[in-house]
Amino acid sequence: MPGINVDNEISIVLSGEAGQGIQTVEIILTHILKNSGFHVFATKEYMSRVRGGSNSTEIRVSSARVDSYTDRIDLLVALDPDITRLSGRIGKDTLVVGDASKIGKGYNIVDTVFEKLAEPLGSAVYSNIIAVGALLALFGIGTTPLEEYIRKRFGAKSEDILDKNFQAAKIGNTLGTKWRGEGTVGIGFSPRDGLADEILVSGAEAVGLGALAGGCNFVSSYPMSPGSSVLHVLASLSNDFPLIVEQAEDEIAAINMGIGAWYAGARAMVTTSGGGFALMSEGVSLAGMVESPMVIHIGQRPGPATGLPTRTEQGDLDLAMFAGHGDFARAIYAPGSLADAYSLAALAFDTADKYQIPVFILTDQYFLDSYYNIKPFDPKTGMTEPYLEKTDEDYKRYRLTPGGISPRGIPGYGDGFVRADSDEHDEEGRITESAEVRRKMVEKRHARLGPLSENAIPPELIGPSGYETLIVGWGSTRNIVRETLEKLARPKLAFAHFKQVCPLPPSALDILERAKKLILVENNAAGQFGALLRRNHGIEFDHKILQSDGFPFSPENLAVRLEEIIGKGGGK
Repeated sequence: MPGINVDNEISIVLSGEAGQGIQTVEIILTHILKNSGFHVFATKEYMSRVRGGSNSTEIRVSSARVDSYTDRIDLLVALDPDITRLSGRIGKDTLVVGDASKIGKGYNIVDTVFEKLAEPLGSAVYSNIIAVGALLALFGIGTTPLEEYIRKRFGAKSEDILDKNFQAAKIGNTLGTKWRGEGTVGIGFSPRDGLADEILVSGAEAVGLGALAGGCNFVSSYPMSPGSSVLHVLASLSNDFPLIVEQAEDEIAAINMGIGAWYAGARAMVTTSGGGFALMSEGVSLAGMVESPMVIHIGQRPGPATGLPTRTEQGDLDLAMFAGHGDFARAIYAPGSLADAYSLAALAFDTADKYQIPVFILTDQYFLDSYYNIKPFDPKTGMTEPYLEKTDEDYKRYRLTPGGISPRGIPGYGDGFVRADSDEHDEEGRITESAEVRRKMVEKRHARLGPLSENAIPPELIGPSGYETLIVGWGSTRNIVRETLEKLARPKLAFAHFKQVCPLPPSALDILERAKKLILVENNAAGQFGALLRRNHGIEFDHKILQSDGFPFSPENLAVRLEEIIGKGGGK
C-alpha cells in the first residue's frame, strides 16, 4: 500500500463538489487540531456556484506556526473523484484517499469510499464525520474531542442523529488508526503546549473585530463577494455590540447612508468588492467635499466587470486611489496579517475621524477566507474618543485652520448649525462661487496631506538590514513572500512590506533607495503599486513578478521565479 511520512508539517487538501460538506470537515478538523496543540492554517478556493463544480480546502498542520498557502499536497482527500483540476499540485509523493475505481490511474491511491462506509448508518451525510475521525486519528487524536464538538455544534439534533454521528466518529477513528499503524500515513511531529488559549480567526473576522475595536457602530452594505464576508461577521455580532447593520438596496445608498451616519455622529463603514465600489465613486467624492470621515472596506477579486467572483487579486489599488472626481485627501491601508487586519481596521476609524477623509481598507478573497491560530487580539486596540466639538452659535463647520482640519460638530450637540453641501461652500457651509473662497477651500482640504504623510505607517522590513536586493509588496502577499524568503535564506535579500500604500511616509523612500536591485511582487497584471511608486516618487523597479490568474502566489512558485532573477544557490 502507498504511504507518506512527514516530519514537521503536512498539507492536507479536501476536494469535492459544492454542497458535499467540505467546509464542515475543514472547520471541525482545524478547531480540534488547534485545541489539541497543533498549529493550523486553512484557506479555500471555490467555484461561483451553489451546487456541483469542483472546490477544495487546504489545511496545513505543523509543529511551528503556519500562516500562508502552499502548492504542495501531501494528503488529498477526494470526496469527489474529479481531481484533475488539482493535477498541477499533485506530486509523485502525494497520497490520494478516494474511490480508486473512479479517480483513475497514475496516483498513489488509498482506495476509500467514505459514503460506502456510512451506509450502515443509513445516510451518506455521516461520511463527513467519518472522514474527520480518520484524519484526527492520524495525529493520535481519539474520538472524545470529536464527540464533544459534535454535541456542542449539533446539540439541538435528536439523540438518534447524535448517536449516529458518534458511531461515524468511531468508524473514522478505526480507519485512521489502521492507516497510522500500517504506516500509510506517518506524522513525525507532536502537539505543542499553550495553543488551547489561542484563537482561530479569518481575515474577514479580523477586519470585523478590528472595526468594532475602532468604535464602528453603523455598517451599510449591499452584498458582493468577497467583501460581504465582513458584513456577515458584523451582522452576526450586532446583537452583542452597539452596532446597526443595514443591507441597503444598492451600493449608492450604502455609501450615502454611511456618510449620513458620520454626519449624525456615528462611526460608519461600508464593505464591498471592486464591482460594488465602482457604484460608490460619487459618494467618495461627496465625502471629500463635505469633509466627512468614511471607512470603506474593499475585498478585491479579479475584474473587470463580474470577473471571477470567488477568486483573488490585488487589482483595485488604482480604483481606491483615484475613485471620486476632484482633488481631496485619502488614506489606504492594506493588511498583510491577521494582526494587521485587526489593528488597521481599528486605526482606519481614528484616521478617518481625525483627518475627516475617506479611509480605505484593501483586502482580497484569499486574505478574507484564510485563517490560522494566533494569540487573542487586544480589545483596547484602537479605542479612541471621537474628534467632535460641541458647537456654539458662531460655529463654522469649515473654518479655515492652519492644518486644514476644521472642528467637526454634529447636529444636536451644542447650539450651532451644522451645514453640509456637495457644492463648494464657505466657512459656514453656504454655497459659493467665489474664486477666492474656492482657492482657500482647496488649499484647506490639501493641507492635511502633510500630517497624513508624516504619520503614515512605514513599511515592515523582513530579512537582513544589510540587503542589496529588496522585494517590495503590499497587502496579502506578506506571509507568502516572508515564507519564500525563509526558504531561500539569502544573506543579501530582504522584503519591504507596505501595510499602508497611501500616503507613504518619507522613511519609505529611504528603504527603497538603499537597495541595489528592486523586485516588485503583486497579485495583479499591471503592477499597480509599482506604478504608484514610479509616478509619485520616481522609484524604478528592476524586475516585476506579477500574477493575475485568480489564485494567490505560493512560496514554491515564487521561489522559482525569484531564482530566475537572483540565481540559484547561496548568492545574493
